[in-house]
Parts: sequence; structure tokens; C-alpha cells
Amino acid sequence: MGGLIAEVEAAVADAFRQEWGRVVATLIRTTGDWDLAEECAQEAFASALERWPRDGLPRNPGAWLTTTARNRAIDRLRRRSTEAAKLREVATMAPVDAATDDGDDGDDSDDGAVPDDRLRLIFTCCHPALPLEARVALTLRTLTGMTTAEIARAFLITEATMAKRLVRAKSKISNAGIPYRVPPANLLPERTGGVLAVLYLLFNEGYAASGSADLVRWDLCVEAIRLARLLADLMPDEPEALGLVALMLLHDARRAARVDADGELVTLENQVRTRWDLDEIGEGVAVLEAAAQHGRPGPYQLQAAIAACHTSALEAADTDWARIAELYARLVRLVPSAVVKLNQAVAIAMARGPAAGLELVEALESSGELTGYHLLPATRADLLRRLDRPAEAAAAYREALDLAPTEPERRYLARRLAETQDAASGR
Repeated sequence: MGGLIAEVEAAVADAFRQEWGRVVATLIRTTGDWDLAEECAQEAFASALERWPRDGLPRNPGAWLTTTARNRAIDRLRRRSTEAAKLREVATMAPVDAATDDGDDGDDSDDGAVPDDRLRLIFTCCHPALPLEARVALTLRTLTGMTTAEIARAFLITEATMAKRLVRAKSKISNAGIPYRVPPANLLPERTGGVLAVLYLLFNEGYAASGSADLVRWDLCVEAIRLARLLADLMPDEPEALGLVALMLLHDARRAARVDADGELVTLENQVRTRWDLDEIGEGVAVLEAAAQHGRPGPYQLQAAIAACHTSALEAADTDWARIAELYARLVRLVPSAVVKLNQAVAIAMARGPAAGLELVEALESSGELTGYHLLPATRADLLRRLDRPAEAAAAYREALDLAPTEPERRYLARRLAETQDAASGR
């Protein structure tokens, strides 16, 4: 019995990763109620934990979950006499047979060219009436099932602040009557920035998971790439959409080498480059070249060019750090964020020496912009170690260790801390 329960729990966890966004997006489309959609989706997954051990795993978990969530929504709406119109709308929806349906909920007449409720959800969340931070946060919450705490860490703000932001965003969509659809072609450009930011943060949460025991959440990376491809297909003349696809592919190509067989973090310079996905690198470079043909370089294209510099180096020593530093200088002019400046400091340290990079890192520390961000003290520690200042490096590693969000990162920093402590004591 214990083995069956474990199997069901694993199946439900896998279904959550694969189907949460689809179930919630479908319910939002059919009910127009964001909170109801999330609540009924949660109840459907809870029901799966109860019923699947008894009834067996359904052939199509996504269809089963969608049906169960839809039925819960109908039950809720039946109890709301003031929402009779919504009830009639949901009731007309073709029922999904959990035993036989293939999971396709059909096309909608308004967006037949984009038969994916999740993409509609992204564009709805990215309506220009919402602040950019709210657009990204709301889409991550509803599309991926990320917790409020995980999203707050991605934004470097408190969980309470993020919770308020999400509530305000949902209220704004409801009160302003923001439509649930992919906008017409003439409105697409004004939505592009927010949509790209959503997908990039979605990918980053998978590539460097903020609230997981694992360093990487492959499911989020795969979902982000899939949706980025859809967006690029939808907007073939938008070079930044292509740039984002290229950036994701070039990073994703290195994912197998980022951890070793024991799940320990492997830094870029120490990665076994034969484990990189050459096909994915080739595709990423080709997509980047296609974006460059438009002659409108933007932040995602520049970041993809930086990633291409790394993937083109057969050995770490072959990396063209001068070129990377130059690209970061261009990127900082377009996106003068503290995180980009920190990455620029690393590139300058590699191109001109650790002292030059440390000067920029200390300026960032003084600004207070990255307070609580573990990579700031981690970068400072690495530069101090390279400058043979082990006692100061150990203090910085200790600070980074206290802030690191994942177990693999904490173990890596603990190893570095032990090394620098040994060096400081002369052992």
C-alpha cells in the first residue's frame, strides 16, 4: 500500500508541474474568476491524492484534473445565484471525458490561431494597465503554480508585499474588464516587453530555482522555452522574441553540466563541456543570427550573444572575456539594473583582473540595491579569494551562505568557505 501511495504522490506532483497552468488558464477563460480558478484547481489536485489510490491513475491526468476542477467550479457557481450567467456559460462547455479525452479542450473563435489558454493568460496578465512587476508576478503565480514566497524571492521583496501586489493585480483585471485574449496585431508591440519579462523570469526560476532542494527545475525551463517559441511564431518580426528564444536555448544547452552525478553545483569554468547539448547550441546561435538580421539589437539579443561567447569556447581558458565585457557595457546602457552591473563586474574581473571587478562590486554593495541577494557577497568572496585575501573572502562566503536559496548552492559555498578558512589559518 505504501508503494502505491508513493506512486500516486509522484504522479500528482508530476501532473502539477505539467498541468497546473493549463487547468487554471482553462478555468479562467471559462469562468472569468481568477481566484475561483486557482481554488478549484487546488481542490482537483487534492481530490487526485484521495481518489487515484482507489481508482487507479487516469490515462490522461490533465483531462481528469480539468474535468474535476471544472465540475468544482460549476458547483461553486450554482451556489452563487448572482452568477447565473457565468454558470450557463460554463455549462455549455463540452464535457471532458477523463477516461478517453486527449486533453485538447478545443479552439476558441476569438483566438483560433493561438489554441493555448496559457498564452492567452500571459497576454491578459501583461495588459499595459498593470504595472510591469504585477504582470510578471501574476502570470508566474497562475501559470506555474509558484508560491507567493518563490515569486517574492525572484523579485527580492517580502512575501507580504508580493501577496498584496497579486491581490491588486487581480482586482485591476476584474474592475477594468481586461479581456482574456491574445490582442490583435496592432496592439501586440505594446505588450511585448511584459510578455518577454514573464517568460524570462519563468525560465530563470527553473534554471536557478529559488525555493527548491534542487538547483534546477527542468519543467519550468521546458515550459518557458515552449511558450517563448509560441511567442516568436506569433511575432515573427519581433527580434527580441527571437533573442529570448536564443538566450534560453543557449543557457539550457548547458544544464546537464551544471550539476554532477551527486547533484552538486558545478561552476561554468569547471563544467565538462562535452556534456553540453551541441544541437541546442547550434539552434540557439541560428535563432540569434535570425534576430540580428532585423538590425534592432535589444537586451535579450545582447544576453544571448554573451551566452554564445561562452558556448563557443571549447575550454574555459578560451572564453573571450573582453568581448563579453564589451557586450555587458552595451547591455548596462539599455538595462542599468544592479544585477546586470554585477554580471558586468564579473566579466571585467575576468578580462582585466579581479581588482578591477572588486571595485565595481564594492560600489554595488555601497548602493544597497542588492541587499539580500546572495550572489553579491558570493562574487565578492570569489574576487577576494583570487586576490589572496582569504580572511576577507571567508567572511563574504559566510554571508553568501546565509542567503543562498538552494541546497546545492549552500553546499558549494560551504566548501568554498572551508577552503578559505584553511587558507586564512595557514593549513
